[in-house]
Amino acid sequence: MTGHRRQPSIELLEFIGVVKENGNDQSSLPPVHTPLSYDYVLVAKTMEKQDRESFKKQTEYIQELKKKNLKVTKLIEDDLVFYGIQAPKEIFEKYRYLLRVSDACNWSSDQNIVPLSTRIRIVHFILTHTPIHTGEGLRDLMKMKVFEARFCLHEKRKQRELTENWARWTACLQGQPITAIRNYFGEKVALYYLWLGWYTYLLIPPALIGLIVFLYGVAFFNHSPLIKEVCDVDTVMCPLCDKTCKVWQLSETCTYAKVSLLFDNNGTVVFAMVMAIWATLFLEFWKRHRASYVCEWKVSDWCEEEEELILEIVNDVNCEPKEYRHSYLRSTLVLICVTFMILVIIGLTHALVVFRVIAAVLLAEGSWEFLSTNSNSGAMMLGALLHYVIITVMKRVNRVVAMKLCEIEKTRSFAATEKSFTVKMFTFQFFTYFSSLFYVAFFLGRINGHPGGYVRIAGKWRLEECHPSGCLTDLFIQMAIIMILKQTISNVFEFTGPWLSRWMKRRKSPKLQRKCAHCYLKDDMESKYDVELCYNCKIRDWLNNYRLNNVDSFSLFNEFLEMVIQFSFTTIFVAAFPLAPFLALLNNIIEIRLDAIKMVTLERRLVPKKTNDIGVWIDVLEAIGVLAVIANGLVIGVSSDFIPRLVYRYRYGPCAKNATTDIDCMVGYINNTLSIARMDDHGIRHEFSPQQMVLPSGLNVSYCSYKDYRDNEDYSLTPQFWLIQAVRFAFVILFEHVLVICKFIAAWFVPSAPMQVKNDRLFDKLNRLKEELR
Repeated sequence: MTGHRRQPSIELLEFIGVVKENGNDQSSLPPVHTPLSYDYVLVAKTMEKQDRESFKKQTEYIQELKKKNLKVTKLIEDDLVFYGIQAPKEIFEKYRYLLRVSDACNWSSDQNIVPLSTRIRIVHFILTHTPIHTGEGLRDLMKMKVFEARFCLHEKRKQRELTENWARWTACLQGQPITAIRNYFGEKVALYYLWLGWYTYLLIPPALIGLIVFLYGVAFFNHSPLIKEVCDVDTVMCPLCDKTCKVWQLSETCTYAKVSLLFDNNGTVVFAMVMAIWATLFLEFWKRHRASYVCEWKVSDWCEEEEELILEIVNDVNCEPKEYRHSYLRSTLVLICVTFMILVIIGLTHALVVFRVIAAVLLAEGSWEFLSTNSNSGAMMLGALLHYVIITVMKRVNRVVAMKLCEIEKTRSFAATEKSFTVKMFTFQFFTYFSSLFYVAFFLGRINGHPGGYVRIAGKWRLEECHPSGCLTDLFIQMAIIMILKQTISNVFEFTGPWLSRWMKRRKSPKLQRKCAHCYLKDDMESKYDVELCYNCKIRDWLNNYRLNNVDSFSLFNEFLEMVIQFSFTTIFVAAFPLAPFLALLNNIIEIRLDAIKMVTLERRLVPKKTNDIGVWIDVLEAIGVLAVIANGLVIGVSSDFIPRLVYRYRYGPCAKNATTDIDCMVGYINNTLSIARMDDHGIRHEFSPQQMVLPSGLNVSYCSYKDYRDNEDYSLTPQFWLIQAVRFAFVILFEHVLVICKFIAAWFVPSAPMQVKNDRLFDKLNRLKEELR
């Protein structure tokens, strides 16, 4: 190959503004050994502030590091002692050699140097795999407070560059310097931001389509005969609760009916189909962009297991590999615990249902007329708020349970632990977020019974009913409250929390001495081997890093989890909430810069991790894509009134049997969906008291209507009900099969890796084999 060619996929991403690379120039990599750059820093209390046993363990651990030829620089400031760790050049030379001879390697001349991010990763592995004589490692010593903190240092010059080009609010609409992020934070963080940037960009089309669907509802709902039928009739509806609730007129819910039609219209059906195809295209094109970047970074063939073996040998030449083990007993125990946890979360959903039922009764019995009239809507909103509180609390519980289950499994490596934790945590969070939504979408108003045969909780409280205009508005309210609260509150706390923490630490700490002029110049002279920062400037730099907010191995996991849950909201129930992609787009524009500012300026530097994909998250996203097809098919076919309207239009309405008429085909639909309960019936007389059958005007009524397809005499289900159920079933099957076929076609049509990537890898391997013969 003659010269380096950039991947067309990367050029495309730069053209559309997702990334912002500097042409063909790769960010300059630092040399193998730089005296100014310490690979790692450990912080502990001084001898006077520690008990004797902790100080002995601290001293022994430092001696173990020195036995591995790590250079340890000790600095003391007040009651803190800092240990600066530098690894010798020989360790990195050994790593490069083993990497070159390994099977899973894209070798290139660029790998003749070891960047600081790689050095940090190697030293981090050595530190976490160096035990003292009791067998306790660094993690155990941290838990015992032998060491207060551990971190790798931010590089001032690169920190300034990332802040100017990326980590600032004014860069919200600019592309991201993915290669610079990779050189500083490692491939794992870079791929997260590449994925988030691509996801945000691809949200633009569905956000615009969702707005159009919403505006379509706004433009036409005033002219809909369904709205006129609700707002202009004197239909008397049955009481919504026992004892205190009275009959009411359907026209009182005119506003509710208008809101329902904003989201439950023909446009949402098309939008749901578009979103199912969109999810597939998003993932397939993401795979192409990922392949282009990992090929550019020479990590296409990188293998986590082989990398771990190389690091084990670098740490200890006489090491033994960790063998693969599987225990059916442990797997069974974990499966039982996961099932039990899911049942607990579903039980919380049942508790929410009970709360809404009781809240509706209490609001209806209250003295405030507005709440009494809209008791069901008020109960739904209160339930959504309580659901958000449960989500916030259960996130902490789910995390603890998932970690404990991973400990029971005794996974072989950190990578295996991370994968197992990800699957469990996402499963728990998914059920926490969506169990209540599934109840509202598919059960609310369908299991509540009818006058004379209501279903009651504990034989006392009636289950909730849907509005005659449909149940989709209840689902929309629930989703809107949870999504808006989640995004707004989490972003506020995500930024202000670390900022306030850093501000408090700086305020409590004494003011640091300014950096001297000589050391200030040395920051830009990293290539010189004979320069060293003075004592005051080193302690100043280390203290600044120490005062930043702590990060751990799962810091990036939290960001991924938040975005994948959001992806679930924008795809699974999008038929009920077409504005979800628009809200997600607005959130993500802020989220990218918020996370960037937090990582670069408010938090300690993440230990750079090497990888060539986003791990198990891609499987989670594909599973969500399939679930979105099923859920949206059920929402349209079961939850919305799309199918009953079609059946009425072509079977029971004025236009049935090709009849030509000037009347709108949907005239009479609302009345057709209502059944009548008469007070002269023995069962109804016991259901409603005479006081409940009085209108606000004082008029006594002898019958009332309720939403259902039942015979007015014996309350049996009508043939129309069974016809609608049959059409619903046929629609769901057809909708899901057509979309699944379309998804497979889209996945087949878009190759997961561009041809140039495959050709470049082919030539790279050929050149490597030729070099081995020379």
